[in-house]
Amino acid sequence: MLAAPIAPIRAEDIHPSLWRASQLARGRARVVETGYPVLSGELPGGGWPLGALVDLLVQQAGIGEMRLLQPALSALGERPIALLQPPQVPNGLGFGYLGLSLDRLLHVKAPKTADALWSAEQILRSGSCGALIFWASHAQSSSLRRLHLAAQSGETLFVMVRPLTVAQDASPALLRLALRPSAGGLMVDIVKRRGPARTEPLSIPLQPTPVLLSRHARLSRRPFTETAARSLPAEVAA
Repeated sequence: MLAAPIAPIRAEDIHPSLWRASQLARGRARVVETGYPVLSGELPGGGWPLGALVDLLVQQAGIGEMRLLQPALSALGERPIALLQPPQVPNGLGFGYLGLSLDRLLHVKAPKTADALWSAEQILRSGSCGALIFWASHAQSSSLRRLHLAAQSGETLFVMVRPLTVAQDASPALLRLALRPSAGGLMVDIVKRRGPARTEPLSIPLQPTPVLLSRHARLSRRPFTETAARSLPAEVAA
């Protein structure tokens, strides 16, 4: 009598954090759809990971990172979206054009890096925001690890927008993408993902929108909430 064949053991069956280097990770971690099939098809789980650090690396802030994230932000329901240290004043009219309600936006001002890092950690640990977008020019490895650990305590979409020059530096981020502007959208290079390396960039079309971040930004009659670091609302700083 022949014995029944033994089913192969998958790496993720041993532990969710394991995956084969030749395949995209298929763990049980939650993701949110990117809204761009060509990008989702190249990401482990098919979307932006929740409860983890995501690095968007740019030559200059404001090249389209918010438009890239817009479908995911819209998919998070009515949970607040925290904008920490944006390079310019968020334009209320522009965000309204994208369909992001101003009632959901929380603009956190942090004049010092230490205050910004503190604010990011409080937002992540509280779990009160659906997304945190943090523009950071400088961040030490120890600070990145601390924020990544804080993100793991919840299911917030946590994105740090950082200079392209740090692409060669080590990072605990599960996903790192390099963004370059192109005619009609962005060219996206996958710097790091749980899976095989990809050498060819992805072309992501983006719809034209009003300016989202500008020193001359105009707010609507219902401006979004502004708060200073270390004076966050109780439900955020808890």
